[in-house]
Amino acid sequence: MTASAEQLDRDDPLAAMRDLFALPEGVVYLDGNSLGAMPKAVAAEMRVAVDEEWAGDLIGAWTKDGWWLLPETLGDLAGAIVGAAPGQTVVSDGTSINLHKALSAALDARPGRHVIVAEAAGFPADLYIAEALSAARAGVELRYLAEGEPLATALSTDVAVVLLSHVDYRTGALRDMAPETAAVHDAGALMVWDLCHSAGVVPVALDDCAVDFAVGCTYKYLNGGPGAPAFIYVAARLHAAARQPLAGWWAHAAPFDFERGFRADRGIRKFLCGTQPVLSLRALKPALELYVAVDLAAVREKSMALTQLFIDQVEARCAGHGLELLSPRSAERRGSQVAFTHPHGFAIARALIARGVVGDFRAPDVMRFGMAPLYLRYRDMVDAAAALEEVLVTEAWRAPEFQKRGAVT
Repeated sequence: MTASAEQLDRDDPLAAMRDLFALPEGVVYLDGNSLGAMPKAVAAEMRVAVDEEWAGDLIGAWTKDGWWLLPETLGDLAGAIVGAAPGQTVVSDGTSINLHKALSAALDARPGRHVIVAEAAGFPADLYIAEALSAARAGVELRYLAEGEPLATALSTDVAVVLLSHVDYRTGALRDMAPETAAVHDAGALMVWDLCHSAGVVPVALDDCAVDFAVGCTYKYLNGGPGAPAFIYVAARLHAAARQPLAGWWAHAAPFDFERGFRADRGIRKFLCGTQPVLSLRALKPALELYVAVDLAAVREKSMALTQLFIDQVEARCAGHGLELLSPRSAERRGSQVAFTHPHGFAIARALIARGVVGDFRAPDVMRFGMAPLYLRYRDMVDAAAALEEVLVTEAWRAPEFQKRGAVT
């Protein structure tokens, strides 16, 4: 470990946050961009939810313990993290379902326009939803924005909605939200942002940027747990007129009137659907509450410093071994991850995991390293780069056990 890393850790204003997470001894966890570490407070929260609320209060917990309002109360916590005033965000369902709601609502809000614009290199799950929606709705066309192509080239008078990822899931490249949203609006279309790889590590200003819709997961940098419910943001100015296609009873204006016809709530609750997973919501609650006292500007500053230190260390140690930096070289243009390519990236990633350095791999050749500033140290960047150097120099990745791919990579 270098002296500079030691000093950076001593001076880190976020250093105390690490003690709030359950982290295995001897592991450098660089996969928070896939699944965040568990906040220690989750265990006690779940004991209360199970032993006291479910076991003790039974059906009464829906009102006594606030279960019914969890999508909104947690939504406001998530909204605060991404720059949204209260009453515009709910935690509900999964990212894909919420994206379907947002794209459908945007199409309906722009009659006479029929094109969805999405990045050709976007997250496949997002594209699956956009493809299915365009196939299911007569006349709707999905137009792809090629990687590196300026957004303006895809905008025209027939575009209803544009879907972009704030941070690219492969490269970590960060888009500039304000001007790109403004360009979409200038073209008469609506904007949907995917915040899955930026929420919690990059300051986001949905309201200030006049964003229309945004979706994001909570199990990555927000540390909500595996399969944690996602969030959807809808700007307040759109609430009255917006329609979403999944008319579930939780979205009804008066769900306990049990009316035969659907009558949508006029606020953000109209973007709910059916009964929500209460235990998953309760596990998410302490994770989101961590951010109440966190300065996201400090998180971003540390994120950029961590990613830069890792790049510097890897390039100094591993030159000549076939690694290529895929992420933007400028820290200001990166999210909180670093991606390198290598022809044997999968095996190298597996060899690193065997040495306690946990990153992940994305086909065909991308090794991703996610930097979660709330629980990672600067010394972790040095240790991870040293482990990568050892794997490459010794060619440990050639071992047979690192060649076999399982269902999850």
